[in-house]
Amino acid sequence: MSIDFTPLFRRRFVRIARRTSAWRGNLQRIQTGLLRRMLEKAMKTEYGKKFGFREILESPDIYESYAKRVPLISYEDIRDYVLRMIKGERDILWPGVCRDYAQSSGTSGGKSKYIPITGDSLSGNHYRGGEDAVAHYMNHHPESRIFAGKGFILGGSFSNTLGIETGKTKVGDLSATLISKITPLAEIVRVPDRKTALLPDWEKKLPALVEQASKENVTNISGVPSWFLTVLRKILEKKGAQGLKDVWPNLEVFFHGGISFEPYREEYMEMAKGLDMHFVETYNASEGFFAVQDEPDDPSMLLIIDRNVFYEFIPVGESPDKIIPSWKVEKGKVYEMVITASNGLWRYRLGDTVRVMATDPVKIKIAGRTGSFINAFGEELMEDNAEKAMAKAADHCGAHIRNYTAAPVYARKGKKGRHQWLVEWDTPPRDVSEFARMLDKALREVNSDYDAKRSGSIFLDMPEIVTAHNGLFDQWLKNAGTHKLGGQRKVPRLSNNRDLMDALLSINEGLSK
Repeated sequence: MSIDFTPLFRRRFVRIARRTSAWRGNLQRIQTGLLRRMLEKAMKTEYGKKFGFREILESPDIYESYAKRVPLISYEDIRDYVLRMIKGERDILWPGVCRDYAQSSGTSGGKSKYIPITGDSLSGNHYRGGEDAVAHYMNHHPESRIFAGKGFILGGSFSNTLGIETGKTKVGDLSATLISKITPLAEIVRVPDRKTALLPDWEKKLPALVEQASKENVTNISGVPSWFLTVLRKILEKKGAQGLKDVWPNLEVFFHGGISFEPYREEYMEMAKGLDMHFVETYNASEGFFAVQDEPDDPSMLLIIDRNVFYEFIPVGESPDKIIPSWKVEKGKVYEMVITASNGLWRYRLGDTVRVMATDPVKIKIAGRTGSFINAFGEELMEDNAEKAMAKAADHCGAHIRNYTAAPVYARKGKKGRHQWLVEWDTPPRDVSEFARMLDKALREVNSDYDAKRSGSIFLDMPEIVTAHNGLFDQWLKNAGTHKLGGQRKVPRLSNNRDLMDALLSINEGLSK
């Protein structure tokens, strides 16, 4: 019989959760104090000297001086700094040498971006954010026995596109770094073991995960909903079980993030029938752990203001010079989020937009990306990736594309998810199925996250190509009121939901009659 450690940990976690009650009325003080500490720590770095961190600290209004002296940046602005850090240079964006980097896709200047994971960001943000998720859950569920069994944590690996082989510097998924550096005591309450968790080959990793997890008393699971759905299906198949209750009768909570949970909610609820199951959303990115759902009946997330991240917000649709600090946001408005963090990201534009649901304390919902994208399965497919891959596939197949758009098809009833591409041709390819194969190949070449999800067709199936009737997109543009002669005519290339795609398919079907 396993020992229930929950009573041992409960008081500590409840205390962590309840510290947030002191945030009301103190947002500016807490955030400004945190900014001061980060500036003090980094003022002797190359970046700190370049932008006058010491002078900022001497100013009567630190935030006003900081916003005036330090520019807003995207990843491309600091790519060269980061590459120097990866090669071992010290005191560049953050004090000391940084040996760990989270690889993710989404920039136009290269296949991947590499986010520094410093010791301060690990201990002061990523791990603390995970603690906050558990803490708020336990605070609202005094009956929880979460530590009576194990947590099933699904993570990535250290496989990367830089070709780094040194043991000193590691590049890979954020989750791989978190798993590799966590205290060995965590093995007592976690599955799978570290070796299995870090396997890079999903064709070997998946059966190992299923084998280990299906034997344990799992009380909680953590990960990306799309990934976990595949693993859970395999576990139910292996055990010949109808639902998760037959495998893990004590399962009580899923901590999820990375992508929207809504497309998967129905299937998870079906799997969890008979369990008193709870779902907790988190906002945890490579750049930092930013927010957590702190109340079970409120789907919005509490912005974590004391964990080594300083926040700024740009009102969507307005100039970046309209940027404001967190204590000036307005309820109901949508903002692009900008962060300053203890990993050396100074006034960094994440590319995420959030809707402010409350202001004291700040609570948010993720609104989407600032540009078109598909991230339904954790693939982070951006428009630049799509344009390059479509051009390459068309060239190979002798095709010419007039217009296209793409959207996810979500996993349903045992079928894996896929991307659906609606394409209007000037010159169609000789073989549409060959075009699909070439598009898939090209996408895997330009996007490391897509490549990982397509590995072995475990999480994501081949793309589906649907041929559009001539004039489909022009008709949609007219119907949408956006077709203006001599003006800009643009069809969204990528959508993270099916609204546009379903509307276009309906028009396309009508043109067939």
